[in-house]
Amino acid sequence: MPTLEYDRLVFRFPEIEPEAQFAIDFQRTLRVPDTEQTYPLPAGLGNFPVRHVEDHMRNLPAKTAERGGVILPMWQAEAMWLNFSNYGGLTGLDFPVAIKVAAGKINAVSGDAWRTGLHRDPQDYMVSPLQPWLDGFAIEKGVIRQFVAMPLGDGCSVEEQVTGEAEWGGMQIAVTPVKREVWDRLRKEHANRGVRRRSFLEDCGDRTGISLSMMGMATGGRMKQAIYPDRYGIADWDESQTQRVFVSLVHGKDWTKVTGEPATRHPPSPKKYAEAKIPWFDYYGADTKDCAALLGSEKLEGVKSVANKFKETTGSDLASADDVVIEERIVLHTKREGFREVK
Repeated sequence: MPTLEYDRLVFRFPEIEPEAQFAIDFQRTLRVPDTEQTYPLPAGLGNFPVRHVEDHMRNLPAKTAERGGVILPMWQAEAMWLNFSNYGGLTGLDFPVAIKVAAGKINAVSGDAWRTGLHRDPQDYMVSPLQPWLDGFAIEKGVIRQFVAMPLGDGCSVEEQVTGEAEWGGMQIAVTPVKREVWDRLRKEHANRGVRRRSFLEDCGDRTGISLSMMGMATGGRMKQAIYPDRYGIADWDESQTQRVFVSLVHGKDWTKVTGEPATRHPPSPKKYAEAKIPWFDYYGADTKDCAALLGSEKLEGVKSVANKFKETTGSDLASADDVVIEERIVLHTKREGFREVK
């Protein structure tokens, strides 16, 4: 099962490779304007704090406690992206994994309801290290709509718009490694040069009566991001070794009540982001001839964005929704040449 280390979820597969590790960290970021303009990638503004549910069960709603997993705080209309890190031990290779991500049990890649296992028609998962990160729901080829937190029950979340229910909220993650024979083949194809790589961690009461605002994920602004197809065969993945975790989202205003820790700062507005001269990024990490971006989900394309849904349900405009002028951006050709995290 995954462990929680330095606010990262860490997955290990000792049966396949003793030192193999894969990690996900949850990055705070700017919520891009929710318009028809398609934006580049905003920077990471540091990890969200992540805590074990079991350490705070008495301060959480019964359903959240029963599901287990981890919790993290998000303010209303705050955005997030998921950063992926792979490590293959002394081999010098990145250990490949298949990752399924859902919000409210709606798959962020396919738009389908969550189902166990990996599927190719349509592909409902990503492959890392080819996929270095995920910022939101895939809505069309090369475009996602950003992950944006909204209170569950307000009608804005993708889950509520697709299913009509506000049952799950949060995020669901499953990670599947390649089979041992596939990993052995990869190691033979790429001989160990005898240089040890740094570890990726070096790189980088009665609870039923508790009233908290739990959060779901809505779709925010448009961003340039490809979801790449699997270059492996479906039989290359060891689904018997799949590890799963439920990520529950607690409203930022309730974080102190649940954990006793200070609340996280409010996310920056586009104006503050620009004033701080924080960069934007374009990523060109895959050979477009060999690995064209997957088409997005028609189901997700039809989901109303958070600004539009908020306007519809409240009659008010969501703050910080105007377009931003981007004067400069950094081009990343591979994940190793630069990084998005800016603290």
